[in-house]
Amino acid sequence: MTQRTQLSRARRLVVKIGSALLTNDGRGLDVDALALWVDQMAALVKEGVELVVVSSGSVAEGMSRLGWKSRPEQLHELQAAAAVGQMGLVQTWEAQFKRHGIHTAQILLTHDDLSDRKRYLNGRSTLRALLDFGVVPIVNENDTVVTDEIRFGDNDTLGALVTNVVEADGLIILTDQLGLFDKDPRKNPDANLITERFAGDRDLDAMAGGSAGVLGRGGMQTKLRAARLAARSGAFTVIVGGRIDGVLARLRQGDVVGTLLLPEQGRIAARKQWLASHLQTRGRLTLDDGAVKVLRQGGRSLLPVGVKGVIGQFRRGEMVSCVGQDGAEVARGLVNYDADEARAIAGLSSNSISDVLGYISDEEMIHRDNMVII
Repeated sequence: MTQRTQLSRARRLVVKIGSALLTNDGRGLDVDALALWVDQMAALVKEGVELVVVSSGSVAEGMSRLGWKSRPEQLHELQAAAAVGQMGLVQTWEAQFKRHGIHTAQILLTHDDLSDRKRYLNGRSTLRALLDFGVVPIVNENDTVVTDEIRFGDNDTLGALVTNVVEADGLIILTDQLGLFDKDPRKNPDANLITERFAGDRDLDAMAGGSAGVLGRGGMQTKLRAARLAARSGAFTVIVGGRIDGVLARLRQGDVVGTLLLPEQGRIAARKQWLASHLQTRGRLTLDDGAVKVLRQGGRSLLPVGVKGVIGQFRRGEMVSCVGQDGAEVARGLVNYDADEARAIAGLSSNSISDVLGYISDEEMIHRDNMVII
């Protein structure tokens, strides 16, 4: 599949922009450059693309405001710089999108937010709601409270994880390099740009040498690693120079710029393979014959009305096994309600969930995209 096909069909994208670009290599927040990217992003939004921005730059902007020339090593100094810089960074994003009549929202995450299943699901629900409302979330690591033990490591990794969380079609990493080359272009004038490969190709590792600059934490190796993380949920990644004129518009039009790294499986197939092989079941739902037939033949979601019994203690978002009345496993998937809630709504229509629980999280007990038929 070509770049043209990938980008023209994408309906949900995550765009990650590095510190060197946003702060003009450390000389303060580059408002003019940011405005040009927002112009292109706004055009995508008006085409119907749902967009999430992963923005570096809070520490670098804070360093600039505080007059620091080199990135501090002490954690409390990094956190202080992030706190100072975050103010200007978010205000600038908000002001630039406001020119196009588009609202933004600030989302600050730590690794704990995505490793704890309940917080992960709450974060996913919030991000999806914002996208439904036409809002552009501006995501950054919560550097003011994060510690080395729970740090993502770099915003390339954060971008890939956000891509997985919102089930985006692709991740675009805007960087100060034109893309991934077969040799270091700073040392080898004959280096060739890699235009399109599978993210999992192992010969790319030797090509992704080099470290990050003084402002950021992520070099080309972290970008390749991020592409592989995104590929796990079937998303493509483009690593491309953010200073290329009209870069996002050119990608959308199918111009061959940057490096396109493709997943080897489609989004749903990749996700379901992960579900089937990497998660242990925490409970069991017994289904009536009608629900078993619907799941096996129709590829539909599991509704509460089809559940006759609930066994075990599990939390929302954990894997449960679905069995027929004969005990044979039919499917497994990520349940939308915890065990006590599932027992309360088992056998009821989706319209009754709110009456019983006082709220409704999802109409389905398990959504078909989060289910694997056995």
